[in-house]
Amino acid sequence: MTISLSDGLAMALSRIGLPAPEGLERLSGGANMESWRFVTGGETCVLRRAPSLEMMAGRPMDHAGEAALIRAARASGVMAPEVLVELTAEDGIGSGYVMRAISGSPDPNVFLAEADPAVAIRDIARELVATHRTDCTGLPVPVMDTAEALNELRTRFLAYGGDRPILALALRWLEANIPPPVAPSLVHGDFRLGNMMFEHGRVTGVLDWELAHLGDWHEDLAFGCMTVWRFSRPDRPGYGLTTVEELAAAYEEAGGGKFDPERFRFWTIYRTFWWALGCLQMGGFWRAGHDRSVERVVVARRTAEQELDLLLLLEDQAPEAERKRPLPPAPPPLQPSSGEPSGAEILTAISEWLNSDIKPLVSGRGKFDLAVARNALGIVAREIEQRPVATDAALSADLLAGKADLATPGLLARLRRMALDKLSADMPKYPALAAARAQWEGN
Repeated sequence: MTISLSDGLAMALSRIGLPAPEGLERLSGGANMESWRFVTGGETCVLRRAPSLEMMAGRPMDHAGEAALIRAARASGVMAPEVLVELTAEDGIGSGYVMRAISGSPDPNVFLAEADPAVAIRDIARELVATHRTDCTGLPVPVMDTAEALNELRTRFLAYGGDRPILALALRWLEANIPPPVAPSLVHGDFRLGNMMFEHGRVTGVLDWELAHLGDWHEDLAFGCMTVWRFSRPDRPGYGLTTVEELAAAYEEAGGGKFDPERFRFWTIYRTFWWALGCLQMGGFWRAGHDRSVERVVVARRTAEQELDLLLLLEDQAPEAERKRPLPPAPPPLQPSSGEPSGAEILTAISEWLNSDIKPLVSGRGKFDLAVARNALGIVAREIEQRPVATDAALSADLLAGKADLATPGLLARLRRMALDKLSADMPKYPALAAARAQWEGN
């Protein structure tokens, strides 16, 4: 017998003396896990769970370990959520746990509009330091070996086709620039805007601990500074608030370790490459049937964002003559027809209908899903019209083998064109795209 989410959750809540949930509502966002908000006993709580048990397979830490780690981080002074109860197999609704809700909003753009950068960056630095000082003795927290982790990423890249030249370029650089090991600290693994709660411009909570591990604390600082997580402030690399130098100073003033720019650069490139593969992986989840949501396939197309960012991070390795070389021309777009509508026009018509007729009828999670669906239609329409090319298996193999690099005549210009064209089709509103186009096409 299939147990409903509400009934299974009620069983879990009964173990800690709380009544059945009311107003169960799925929250938007979350690339891997589901989050559901509800009220029980007059309090607002959140259920975090895997959409399918298959999605937990191979993860180094299960939800029981994650819950134990969150409790330890909270004891260390991190503004982590209070875990109330973990799901069991008898609950029949998968794997996860229930937390007491934290006040505020995770919306990065609301936070960036409200925050005093000097105050907010100190809040973030304080939470980072408290995280990195958390005592993990006796907890099932995985230890990261950078070389082993890179080897796993190489395996994944090849399994996903191994045919994206910009990713091959990044992987080759990473394998040649692994930093010496350091004494391991607790690394949150996903410490960024969107995974923190804010109220009136101040941090009120740190969420999403599923990627936590023991390793180099520079990884957390670098991940939060990636271009993709700066949202509306791409010109402010320090969490969309400030400079990296000011972030490092705030971290050290809060009691953290001495900032190393070279380690920071490595981890910025590493996590950008890692997230590119994470996006590609979403397509695999969808194909395997673990999650057949439109959101999965749209997130997979965000790989192009990371390819652009990787090229911006790595192009300083090219000789000056190659950095000044003009770009090859973009493929000519398909010419509009005066006869029957093209496939792109049909998709545009569907998107306009969804916006005018369906959007007024939906609310909550439905609005988010509708926006994702319209985004998907736009991606396909632009792909039909613009015909970008982002794959080249032979070139990728040459880059991995060191037979080609950024000193190869014309290669950087070709990769720049590839990155611009693919991102223009997939995510044309990505904030870094306009700046990159102005920089590269102006050469």
